[in-house]
Amino acid sequence: MSKILLVDDDLELIQLLKELLELEGFDVIIAYDGEQALALIDNTIDLILLDIMMPKKNGLDTLKELRRYYKVPVIMLTAKGNELDRVLGLELGADDYLPKPFNDRELIARVRAILRRSEWGESVIIDSNNTSVIVVDKLQLHPGHQEASFAGIILELTGTEFALLYLLAKNRGQVVSKEQLSQDVLGKRLTPFDRAIDMHISNLRRKLPKRIDGLPWFKTLRGRGYLLVSGL
Repeated sequence: MSKILLVDDDLELIQLLKELLELEGFDVIIAYDGEQALALIDNTIDLILLDIMMPKKNGLDTLKELRRYYKVPVIMLTAKGNELDRVLGLELGADDYLPKPFNDRELIARVRAILRRSEWGESVIIDSNNTSVIVVDKLQLHPGHQEASFAGIILELTGTEFALLYLLAKNRGQVVSKEQLSQDVLGKRLTPFDRAIDMHISNLRRKLPKRIDGLPWFKTLRGRGYLLVSGL
């Protein structure tokens, strides 16, 4: 049973969401502000639903502190139309966002999609020959551990950043559409003005060291998608 930490100061909403998630088979614990959430977080949490506007410590500050220690997937719950909060959340390492008010079925679909992605990463077996490890330049991607390293140094990537990088690396040298990236990595159809994939690519560009071969990691093909440069 997957364990979800639900963080929101709206007492009525949080009880409704708790009941909904429990009916779907999830184990749910709740927190009413960021400070309480940080006190409850440990390695048994599989996913966090995190509101932004909260007392004591808001969602963005909570996420920033959280990402210093944990890679657990986070879906931000944002005010409808507040693009700045969404962008900041993604820059700080959120996996996805869902604007309020949202449809119950969409929330469950997003949660299941991200949990499936995490389970997929854990289910991949790396054999003694490392046949499932992808190598590009000095970058190594180990799907069994959802771990990326460059020249032997582990990179601090979120689960979504790793999944996006791994998908592009599997298709290196080929264009992968934003629609496919959104569907396969975030588990949702791409909608107009959705910048989630763009922000995750931006985060990867910032986090990945310079390649030894001097090439860029990614190319953007406007109107088509992204590709990971295969190398010389």
